[in-house]
Amino acid sequence: MRAQFVLSEIGVGLRRNLTMTFAVIVSVALSLALLGGAMLARQQVSSMKGFWYDKVQVSIYLCNKNDAETDPSCAKGAVTAQQKRQIKSDLEDLAIVDTVFHESAQEAYKHYQEQFKDSPLADSLTPDQMQESYRVKLKDPTKFEVINTAFSGRDGVQEVQDQRNLLENLFRMLNGMNWAALGLMGLMLVVALLLIVNTVRVAAFSRRRETGIMRLVGASSFYIQMPFIAEAAFAGLLGAGGAAVLLVVGRYFLIDNGLSLAQEMPLINFIGWDALFKVLPLIFVVGVLMPALAAFFTLRKYLKV
Repeated sequence: MRAQFVLSEIGVGLRRNLTMTFAVIVSVALSLALLGGAMLARQQVSSMKGFWYDKVQVSIYLCNKNDAETDPSCAKGAVTAQQKRQIKSDLEDLAIVDTVFHESAQEAYKHYQEQFKDSPLADSLTPDQMQESYRVKLKDPTKFEVINTAFSGRDGVQEVQDQRNLLENLFRMLNGMNWAALGLMGLMLVVALLLIVNTVRVAAFSRRRETGIMRLVGASSFYIQMPFIAEAAFAGLLGAGGAAVLLVVGRYFLIDNGLSLAQEMPLINFIGWDALFKVLPLIFVVGVLMPALAAFFTLRKYLKV
């Protein structure tokens, strides 16, 4: 097979179907950019889960005088010094516990004033209305139920709270957005495949005389199909290049510069450039193989010479 002939046929085909080829490139670029973005989003969510779950704590809130009057779980009265010592001792004896920190009512009041200083309720609260608590960092954050079972319902304990529950809604929302991106990516891939099929069919029809002559002189089916497949693969390669540019530019302007999300949201551990560069090869592989295979199977059905 002469490479020069194949290359010349690719050029001819691209020029004849310039508008449709451009549409294929754009649709492939957008669909692959969404694919890459969805893959990076999944890595980001996983990274955030690992980052935050490693820092979350289990909070054991202790009963105060106000709770004893209003909360059934504190019906036996405010926590006593003996009960506090026993709770701390039992926590430190557990193998799953990493560290135990005691927050007094005065410290809780100070933290509340710092975090909600603009709230109209800030001035109405007093330190004795705040709850003492033990903040427990676990070696494995998934072992919350062990702490919950051991300390819920104890005398002096008002509530055992797992901070992971506060993050679950956020991660559910992020996962939902990721699935939405995957759904849109799938729709764009279908559009790209339909455009590729139609482009190949039009190209095969417009060059049916040339392919007929090639068949008469003994050219093999693969030799006849190769220029069409190469055209589709080349268009897919350009689309993959466009997707790579979109991902790199998006990563640069959204996180490193421009909107600078890394500065606006310093508590989020953003994934680095290495994660992006690991995704790009897959983008190019899919960008070349998807159109080439679509063209191959289309030609088997529609290239009748």
